[in-house]
Amino acid sequence: MVRACTVSFQDGRGIRHGVEVEAESLYEAVVLAVRRFREDPWMAQVTAGTPLDVDVRAPATKHAVTLQQVEQWIATTSSSPLEMSKKAKLKLILVQS
Repeated sequence: MVRACTVSFQDGRGIRHGVEVEAESLYEAVVLAVRRFREDPWMAQVTAGTPLDVDVRAPATKHAVTLQQVEQWIATTSSSPLEMSKKAKLKLILVQS
C-alpha cells in the first residue's frame, strides 16, 4: 500500500530539511527522499549516519532510521523474489542519485 510520508533530517547548523514522498515501505521512503535531498542545491548532504525521521500519514506513524541502515538492508539477501526486486529497484535509485 502506497502511503504519503514526510522524511526529514537536521543538518549540522541545526536546520531541519524535509521532503514529501509516496512509498510502499519505510526503506523506499528513505531512498526516494535521499534522492530528492541530493537533487536539491538548498539541502545539506545526507551522510550514511544521518538520522532521518519518517512521518507516515493515514494511519499516522513515525520512524527514525539512518541511510546506513537502509543500505545494509538493501545489501542483505532474501529468499523472496518480490523483496529482492524491491531491493534492486531501491539500490538503483540510490546509485543514480
